[in-house]
Amino acid sequence: MNVENGVHDAHYFVPSPSRWPVVGAVALFFIGLGAALSLNQVSFGTWSLLLGLAILIWMLFGWFGDVVKESTAQQYGQQVDYSFRWGMSWFIFSEVMFFAAFFGALFYTRVISVPELGFFSDTQSLLWPAFKADWPMATGPKIAAYHVMGAMGLPALNTGILLTSGLTLTWAHWALMQNKRQQLSLGLGITILLGSLFLCLQAYEYRHAWNELHLTLASGAYGATFYMLTGFHGMHVLVGTIILAVMWFRVQKGHFTPQAHFGFEAAIWYWHFVDVVWLLLFILVYWL
Repeated sequence: MNVENGVHDAHYFVPSPSRWPVVGAVALFFIGLGAALSLNQVSFGTWSLLLGLAILIWMLFGWFGDVVKESTAQQYGQQVDYSFRWGMSWFIFSEVMFFAAFFGALFYTRVISVPELGFFSDTQSLLWPAFKADWPMATGPKIAAYHVMGAMGLPALNTGILLTSGLTLTWAHWALMQNKRQQLSLGLGITILLGSLFLCLQAYEYRHAWNELHLTLASGAYGATFYMLTGFHGMHVLVGTIILAVMWFRVQKGHFTPQAHFGFEAAIWYWHFVDVVWLLLFILVYWL
């Protein structure tokens, strides 16, 4: 029981037993089974994978729907609010560590591996006679010629789009705090459109890189790190856009008040995290 200034938090919430964790376990079972069977070219694998994904989507709608109903019914008190904030904070921290591992791999390759291969002349002459330790145009014995993706053009445009989306989302948050519902809906809608535009332009960028620059996953360490970092970031943009779309629909239903809106606030945290990761990507992957 939380005690602050002599006042007890009477809304200590204990959730009812839920079936959704079991449903999620069943979904993961079919997804894992389907992935394993598909890799071994078993025909049933695709159906198992699709079934698992369908069950997973059903679980997400059902579980988050229950949380929304509990929240709108004002069953949550300060204790639950603290729990949600700590949970989201640790989740974003885990995402930070996730990308830190990939940025670490990029750093190790650029600063340590490639220079060492160029430094040891005997090793270089034995393994890769034509090797040049110039990142990112590092060649290898079985790597087809490719061109790097420059920072100007679509990457710079996408950077501007994401930075603008952060501003429009902050504008929407400010509108919520002022209880300006129309501005809130408009700012959130613009942010969703900008996120969708970012994904469309990144898909076009991938098509250009693959077909015209001949930059593939097989293009040495540069190709692998490029698609690994930008691909995972794009997945996070997709997830963030879906989350913001859910927030937009909730706004249309009259959810959130200036005093109680952590669901929306958590989405803002996540989106700003996505923005910061992209800035690092633009500098370290595209620019330098």
